[in-house]
Amino acid sequence: MRHFRFKYLEEIEECARLVGAAHVRFEHDRQKVRTLLARKVRVGNFTLGNSIAIHPMEGCDGTPEGRPDDLTWRRYRRFASGGAKLLWFEATAVRGDGRANPRQLWLRPQTMADFARLLEAVRREHAQCAGSSDDLLEVLQLTHSGRYSAGRRVIACHNPAVDCKTGVPADYPVISDDDLERLEDDFVEAARLAADAGFRAVDIKATHGYLASELLAARSREGRYGGPLENRARFLQNVVGKIRSVVGDRLMLCVRLGCFDGVPYTAEPTTGVGVPVEHPVPYSDSFGVDRNNPAREDLTEVKQVIGWLAGWGVQLLNVSLGVPYLNPHIGRPFEKPDEGNYEQPEHPLLGVDRHFRIAGELQRAFPALPMAGTGYSWLQKFMINAAAHNLESGGIRVFGAGRGALPYPDFALDALTKGELDERRVCKTLTYCSYLMRRRNHPLGQFPTGCVPFDKRVYGPILKQARESERRH
Repeated sequence: MRHFRFKYLEEIEECARLVGAAHVRFEHDRQKVRTLLARKVRVGNFTLGNSIAIHPMEGCDGTPEGRPDDLTWRRYRRFASGGAKLLWFEATAVRGDGRANPRQLWLRPQTMADFARLLEAVRREHAQCAGSSDDLLEVLQLTHSGRYSAGRRVIACHNPAVDCKTGVPADYPVISDDDLERLEDDFVEAARLAADAGFRAVDIKATHGYLASELLAARSREGRYGGPLENRARFLQNVVGKIRSVVGDRLMLCVRLGCFDGVPYTAEPTTGVGVPVEHPVPYSDSFGVDRNNPAREDLTEVKQVIGWLAGWGVQLLNVSLGVPYLNPHIGRPFEKPDEGNYEQPEHPLLGVDRHFRIAGELQRAFPALPMAGTGYSWLQKFMINAAAHNLESGGIRVFGAGRGALPYPDFALDALTKGELDERRVCKTLTYCSYLMRRRNHPLGQFPTGCVPFDKRVYGPILKQARESERRH
């Protein structure tokens, strides 16, 4: 179903009112949009040059060894010259068995020099565009993909609904406490290498159902890393503390935090519309979820963890929702599902509203901790108007675009100079990028992903190859 039919702000405002998306509001004045997005942001001892971020978006285009490849370089050079002052580098594995696909970036001694060269190129490109890169913050996201690893699955706990959706047997072994403790050291080593490569900040990824995220949900897990919240947050606490003890103040510490897991969805057979899979109530092994009504958030534990993170020295938070493998409409409200997935079970504006509602509540609860907000891309050309309103109202400190930056890497420059975006270039959330990300019938085990409709010269042939490969198999 087509939902986005809006040419004017008044039209989307009226639709938001009608569907009950009360937290989706917009700034109309172009000059005010420019001023608000240009506002500098203090993050620890660093000052961002503006309030615009590019979120971590995996290109699935590294080499088998984990090095940035040609398309990786192309993407980050385009981002670097695009005008955003917070560039959040994509999920980078801390060890081989934690890669989500065989082409995911992997930081280790053999690849560190490649990351250093990429970072140097990013700063050089940005300085040529903006005059200086001194106010550009580059965050490298560190991850272990857990149950979504491309090789051996590594799970933190059993959730019957999630296990069913992901094909994990009920007797599949969970990662041991001792193995988790060793994995902490892998994160620390990757952070040390990131510092040596010249990065100013690292992010310990704790969202999208990956290992650090699943641990926060592991109520049924026994041992040091499960059960009470202080145990479920132990992995993050230990990683943050160990990194700080090794690298000192050489790195700013950040976390992209999944603040509402939701429940898994599947396509209803007759309509194709997304419906929740069968799940127990109370819905226990989850994070940020009202266990008695898992369609709604409960931010009690989320706020506790954020308070701990701030106390442990984390200086920047990226607010994230949902698990793309389980419920993609929650994290990425879309106009068209990727092929084989379910249709939107709600108006996309309600998904945007969920992002804004949760991020706003968290940012206002922790005004001293700057947070980057997500969920803007479905708004297309109006995303900067919504961002300006949220920035002015204190609902977020940094506005970020993920999918929206793939077709339009210089959206920030247009936002800052014109106060409006080019309707012909904005992401239409048609999810071709997600389709490519899920295709594995490639000689290297993974097709690279990007924006097919607006970057056709590069990704059009890749889409054609992916579809032909799928038909052969």
